Amino acid sequence: MLDSFEILKALKSLDLLKNAPAWWWPNALKFEALLGAVLTQNTKFEAVLKSLENLKNARILENDDEINLKKIAYIEFSKLAECVRPSGFYNQKAKRLIVLSKNILKDFQSFENFKQEVTREWLLDQKGIGKESADAILCYACAKEVMVVDKYSYLFLKKLGIEIEDYDELQHFFEKGVRENLNAALALYENTIPLAQLYARFHGKIVEFSKQKLELKL
Repeated sequence: MLDSFEILKALKSLDLLKNAPAWWWPNALKFEALLGAVLTQNTKFEAVLKSLENLKNARILENDDEINLKKIAYIEFSKLAECVRPSGFYNQKAKRLIVLSKNILKDFQSFENFKQEVTREWLLDQKGIGKESADAILCYACAKEVMVVDKYSYLFLKKLGIEIEDYDELQHFFEKGVRENLNAALALYENTIPLAQLYARFHGKIVEFSKQKLELKL
């Protein structure tokens, strides 16, 4: 049976992320990535980028992650909602971002502590955070060894004749092939990136491949 390492090799040869950021996700490992993971729910990422730009223009989102966390935690609700309006469901998302930020401060005291100590279980306990959002935060904001899967991953694999509808099983498929061939997988990147970043780029390759409607040669 085809495994994810073979898929990774085939995608890697296409150079899909030639001009992408190092972790594919814009401003990865920063508080902004956490905001993006929540804002992208049920919308296109282009809309998320507009919301993030609004936050920057309003000087709510600046260069200091710790200050940004506190700003979102204590911002006026209506002001945040207006900034994230392009992402859709803006009242709901604004409320969830404020509560999430306050809970991070309460349980971890800082964004840096959060990045080091947060667990998937903690994230899933937060209102409005499902598995995909939790894993996006873990991978793209916290550099944890977790691969995000989504509708692109499901449809991509289905076209290859493998249909896995359950989120955890789909994630297991993609992670398993890489972990079982870990040295060879890291060697594809000349051992210059950690596993978490490999997972980030693997997910990015699947998304970009799917958007470009290419054919994969295995």
